Amino acid sequence: MEARLDAGSEPGAAPGPVAGSELGVGIGWRPELDLTIERMAGVDFLEVVAENIRPARLPESLEVLLARGLPVIPHGVSLGIGDAEPPSPARLAHLAACAQALDAPLVSEHLAFVRGGGIEAGHLLPVPRTRESLRIVTENVRRAQDALPVPLALENVAAMFGWPEDELTEAQFLAELVDRTGVALLIDVANLYTNQFNLGLSAVAALDALPLEHLAYVHVAGGYEHGGIWHDTHTTAAPQEVLDLLTELCTRATPPGVLLEWDDDYPSDAALAGELSRIRTAMSLARKPR
Repeated sequence: MEARLDAGSEPGAAPGPVAGSELGVGIGWRPELDLTIERMAGVDFLEVVAENIRPARLPESLEVLLARGLPVIPHGVSLGIGDAEPPSPARLAHLAACAQALDAPLVSEHLAFVRGGGIEAGHLLPVPRTRESLRIVTENVRRAQDALPVPLALENVAAMFGWPEDELTEAQFLAELVDRTGVALLIDVANLYTNQFNLGLSAVAALDALPLEHLAYVHVAGGYEHGGIWHDTHTTAAPQEVLDLLTELCTRATPPGVLLEWDDDYPSDAALAGELSRIRTAMSLARKPR
């Protein structure tokens, strides 16, 4: 395998090659949305769940969209970069093969704990934000970077709880991880909203503390409240509060890309196009006097 582009691996590393890449406004590719996306105007890039494709035989729709020149980013959901054990070589090899098959500019994954002792959590759980955990995750990130042919971006997760032994905020943990490894960031503003709603963690304070100069792209998604808990389901239009956070982010940095996630209860083509328009409007508001 060819050596990856160097995204920095020492404290104080400069932003990696992802920083400054222009992606535009995109949408998560799903089989149920293939024809919708093929005929939709205003889609600049795509993201596909890596575990749902075979690199040796890509879905025909992705082949069509790649032929049009749309960048496609493989997005992992099961690597477990936040696990106590090193990431699986087989899972890393699959991500690498996806990146190569898609000619992807980067690979993204979640900063999450997903398994331990052979037991699958079934969820993307928050990582215990301790100094010891930071040391372990740093090594896991470096292993992943060494195995991938393109830069890696890590996503903040939506949480229902926080670990009692946490020593750092999520933003502090991510900032130190970036400083140690040069890893890029995928900031999900819907997840920031979820954590604010469920745990009382200020989303704006997180934006202020995150090293947004390492931003690769941004996620936007919808969900709903049930029983006093916000559920990040990716099945509804993004609430205005999430789009307001996107505007807040855009006052601090220019995101290379912003991507809409929608995973079930798929709406009409017009509704999805409307969501992309709402995203563009939220981004544009950051450039106006407020």
